[in-house]
Amino acid sequence: MYSGLTAMKKKSVAVVIVSNGPGELTTWVNPVINELNKINKALCDDDKINFTLRLVLVPCPNATGKEYLVANSWNKFELITKSKSFWKLLIKPHSFANWPKKGVVIFLGGDQLWSILLAKRLGYLNITYAEWISRWPQWTNEIAAMNLKVKKLIPKKYQYKCQIIGDLMADIKLGSEISLKNTEKNYIALLPGSKKAKLSVGVPFFLEIADHIAEENQNINFIIPIAPTTDKSEFLFFQSERNPIAKYYSSKIKTIKKIKDSCFDSVIETSKNTKIYLIEKYPCYEILKECDLAITTVGANTAELAAIALPMLVVLPTQHLNKMNAWDGIFGLIGKISFINKFITFAIKYFYFKKKKFFAWPNIKAKRMIIPERIGNISPVKIAREVLFLIKNKNKLKSISDSLQKERGNKGAAEKLASMIVNAIKKL
Repeated sequence: MYSGLTAMKKKSVAVVIVSNGPGELTTWVNPVINELNKINKALCDDDKINFTLRLVLVPCPNATGKEYLVANSWNKFELITKSKSFWKLLIKPHSFANWPKKGVVIFLGGDQLWSILLAKRLGYLNITYAEWISRWPQWTNEIAAMNLKVKKLIPKKYQYKCQIIGDLMADIKLGSEISLKNTEKNYIALLPGSKKAKLSVGVPFFLEIADHIAEENQNINFIIPIAPTTDKSEFLFFQSERNPIAKYYSSKIKTIKKIKDSCFDSVIETSKNTKIYLIEKYPCYEILKECDLAITTVGANTAELAAIALPMLVVLPTQHLNKMNAWDGIFGLIGKISFINKFITFAIKYFYFKKKKFFAWPNIKAKRMIIPERIGNISPVKIAREVLFLIKNKNKLKSISDSLQKERGNKGAAEKLASMIVNAIKKL
């Protein structure tokens, strides 16, 4: 299980980072470990702290399975444990490596409880980065909060543990060399989903949205960031007759071609000659940041788009809920039984959707409608009309972007969190 750097000698303190998905690795973990090493390098030789960096990946439904490869490619960790090994690590940590007597466990993704359990098991201090809420303040040693709202949600008797450090995602390096604004065109990002259940609806639905928009406005370019869990072949599959939902939509893919000497990797051309550019790099915030608007389905991607203050329109067509055999997991299995399928569809439509107030993460956390959500029996043409209205209404887009920005924290969080870790180590 050892990977990355191999320690030349035994270190006295372990810095153990707990994380889960590719987004958290890129936007939270990497900036923090870079700041840790920067602080240590800046100290004089006599003051340098001796620590090893270890990464523990934890089980998460939003993980892609490629997190280990991503982290290992950085060559910055003495030890990386895969998510499937987490429970074994918790029970028998010494079966993976020798653990120093002193250390700090930092939560940077997944479930906050996992980092607390691991810290207790190893006898280490625990620091939790709380983006929206600190769930177990009584059991953690220190809390690094994104903003004042997070601190206020902590019971008063535990607020002394909390420091407001800002927003780790505000420190995202966007890559200033990327610019889409060298033409008069607008750019719209399409995010139809990353899992089969969402793609089965999202691919034909979003293709038709693009065709309707292009028919009315030729001054718009479309891009799709391809999630790590999918590939171009799935776009072809879900727009074909092999996907039973595709028959409800007329838009099809005519070709997918590679592109050279471009920030895009490929281009889809629909049967109605609409071009949609594909980006395989993940994450691609530097390109998304340049877009005017994103059309997305519900999910964690709404939080990532909010972090770069990109205005978005969130759509969730509910007219295909009866096609449960296209879904993943237990719903896909039991949905094949006709009467159960009808019962689940009825329950979701008339209880879950009516009871749930917000579906997009920015709206859920702000407890108000910051970004528009269109949930229900919606059509691509209706969404296309709203998108065309938003693209023309620059003040509305700016208002959404400003509201998203206000809900986030300030920059400089990675440096402050690294300082908290270093100070905790010095006290050990």
